[in-house]
Amino acid sequence: MALTPAMIEKVVDLFKTEEDNSDSDGDSPSSTFSKYGPGHIGPEKGSQSVTTEPPVNSKDIWSEAEVPEGSEFDLLQDPRPQPEYDIVFSQAVTSEDIFLQMGNKTPATASCENMTIKIKLPDTKMANVELDVKSKFLDCRTPKYKLGLHLPHPVDYKNGKAQWDSKTETLIVTLKMVRDFDIFNF
Repeated sequence: MALTPAMIEKVVDLFKTEEDNSDSDGDSPSSTFSKYGPGHIGPEKGSQSVTTEPPVNSKDIWSEAEVPEGSEFDLLQDPRPQPEYDIVFSQAVTSEDIFLQMGNKTPATASCENMTIKIKLPDTKMANVELDVKSKFLDCRTPKYKLGLHLPHPVDYKNGKAQWDSKTETLIVTLKMVRDFDIFNF
């Protein structure tokens, strides 16, 4: 694309200061672009802006939106150790994806539908396990262990599945991931 003289004049006008504009002889057309700068971003000073936020208590340090989900489960005084865990991503693959390579699935986690968290809880009975899953946080507690896990992707916490494997003393939690751009990945 070739630059026209009018385009070049507009670029030059963007970098002119107010002093440069007052000295002009009227040879070039004046541009309103040069009158704006970084100070013009946002509401004008002195104007009343309408906000829908609730009034802020002067003693509050953070608003509720700034506190990450699951932080209410973090107890610094809790001496229980964190158990070993693995996060495994899985996807539904058909013969078209494997043999014909006609699908748009890749080995990346962007193409995965499910997240499986395997939590090893040695010397624990299933009746002693407390599990709480939120959209971005998993909380697993037993008398011996405590796991507060911030999940890498949002999940459908209402339709998850948890299984107890008594041979290996492992809790297996399978959750369907819910992401913004999943319509493009599947």
